[in-house]
Amino acid sequence: MNLWGPSMFFGVLMMIFSGYPVAFALAGTALLFATVASIFGHFDLILLFALPERTFGTMSNQVLLAVPFFIFMGTVLEKSKLAEQLLETIGVLFGGFRGGLAIGVIFVGALLAAATGVVGASVTAMGLISLPVMLRNGYDEKLSLGVISASGTLGQIIPPSIVLIVLGDQMGVSVGDLFRAAVKPGLALTGGYAAYVAILAFFNKEVAPALPEHMRTRGWALTKRVVVSLLPPLLLIIVVLGSIFAGVATPTEAGALGAVGAMLLAAANRSLTMSALNAAMEDTSRLTIMVVFLLIGSTAFALVFRGLDGDVWIENMLTGIPGGALGFLIVVNIVVFLLGFFIDFFEIAFIIVPLIVPPALILGVDLVWLGIVLAVNIQTSFLTPPFGFSLFYLRGVTPPEIPTLSMYKGVIPFIMIQLVVLSVLIWVAVPK
Repeated sequence: MNLWGPSMFFGVLMMIFSGYPVAFALAGTALLFATVASIFGHFDLILLFALPERTFGTMSNQVLLAVPFFIFMGTVLEKSKLAEQLLETIGVLFGGFRGGLAIGVIFVGALLAAATGVVGASVTAMGLISLPVMLRNGYDEKLSLGVISASGTLGQIIPPSIVLIVLGDQMGVSVGDLFRAAVKPGLALTGGYAAYVAILAFFNKEVAPALPEHMRTRGWALTKRVVVSLLPPLLLIIVVLGSIFAGVATPTEAGALGAVGAMLLAAANRSLTMSALNAAMEDTSRLTIMVVFLLIGSTAFALVFRGLDGDVWIENMLTGIPGGALGFLIVVNIVVFLLGFFIDFFEIAFIIVPLIVPPALILGVDLVWLGIVLAVNIQTSFLTPPFGFSLFYLRGVTPPEIPTLSMYKGVIPFIMIQLVVLSVLIWVAVPK
């Protein structure tokens, strides 16, 4: 067997786990193996002449242009305090009954997911704003932490998820199809979280009490608050996603519409300050640059890896798993789940996903549903102790006196809900 491909694959993983920047680990490993393999006559360096053309192709990718648009849309809503107002309004709207405040946080998590598509922004915002309110009103510490962590990860699956945009590009499938397919799992997870909180609060009134009378808002004051704080972001989300689902706009065009709409909402709310706009542009630039450099590194890696027949090795290995398509899906999900503990989604998307698409096509697996399965899988690993990224984000904004163990215990029921939904999706993805 040609060992160059396996050696290159495990070599890049070792370099990534050592803490070296992933984009440079990918490109560096590619150039190193191309040079060494060419010395031994196993690689033709003329293949590297295709790298500039592929890099320019990456830079001009219209699908990936949606990424900075949606990131900017979410960061404008966050920096201009519109997300904070949304969270406070829904807390008041649902807080009048047991478990209502937690259910409100879950629905806000779903709305922020549809507005930002970025997990870190959602978890951080809800941790800073809602956690003190929940704890101050007698909510169980573990439940509060679990609700915020879980609902913050909904940005991985609810459109316009950045995860789905990148997966659509890497898998060669329509982002619009992924968005449409993701609606049901996103609603199922949101409903599952809310149902768990409602049942828990019904049987145990101590863990999630209703807000005290003096904190509730009724009548015209509540109506005004809903009209001002809730309806505009909700309308923006409906317009952006509706234009994609109706086929009126591509995800990139809808992202541009969402970015302009977020600025108009912030301006109408008199919160579009230069400092908020600068912060939103800075965050958007940082994330976009990271994605582009990862793409360039992964392009170089894929070029050399295929030149060393690494793709053939992966294809033979995955198509030969016992159990056919079901066995393939189980193994791939275990690998992606474990990798999600240590490396970010973008690294998984650019390294692993292109390698599993050819075996999936051979086995007859629907790529749209494979993309949804991978998105929910990564969402689950983001939530799972001890390395879940969502837990890291929340740990960064929680008071030091709250033990990390409480966060771990709080997310366990929500992980169970995730695994149930993931199992159903794997069954759906298996060709019948």
